[in-house]
Amino acid sequence: MIRRLLVDKFAVFIVAAGLAWLSTHAIALEPPKGTVILVVSGNVGQANVGDEAHFDKAMLEALAQHETITHTPWYDGAVSFSGPLGRAILEAAGAEGESIRVVALNEYASTIPVSDFENYDVILAMQANGQALRVRDQGPLFVIYPFDQHPELLNEEILMRSVWQVARIDVE
Repeated sequence: MIRRLLVDKFAVFIVAAGLAWLSTHAIALEPPKGTVILVVSGNVGQANVGDEAHFDKAMLEALAQHETITHTPWYDGAVSFSGPLGRAILEAAGAEGESIRVVALNEYASTIPVSDFENYDVILAMQANGQALRVRDQGPLFVIYPFDQHPELLNEEILMRSVWQVARIDVE
């Protein structure tokens, strides 16, 4: 008799008659149903369209979300940004690499070490102050670092990594 089923992104546990079974296979990334707003390519282990991981808005909203309230050079005062953690996107795509190249709609690109996503709660903001980020206000995705929580991040190098209008992430 199955007593409990626990599922997370990376493992399935089934407890039956006091015995536990573990599957270490990642749950497959489903194809997007809506308009694709982010493509993750390169060293991706969970592709859903060809050899890339495509995400629509609902898929990104289903990932671990985070809110960062911080000051930036692009807004007046503190702003509440929310969206999926960068590391959650990489995990969902099964990405493995040392760095990522984040590319904007206008082809501006910046290289970000994966360690930034591991060491800080960097998000790909989908909202600012509760409002969806549109292309005209740096959306649909904007790389936001927790500047107020980590003032050492407020420097030119990190600001150049804060790509807005993100369309693509290439895992290197």
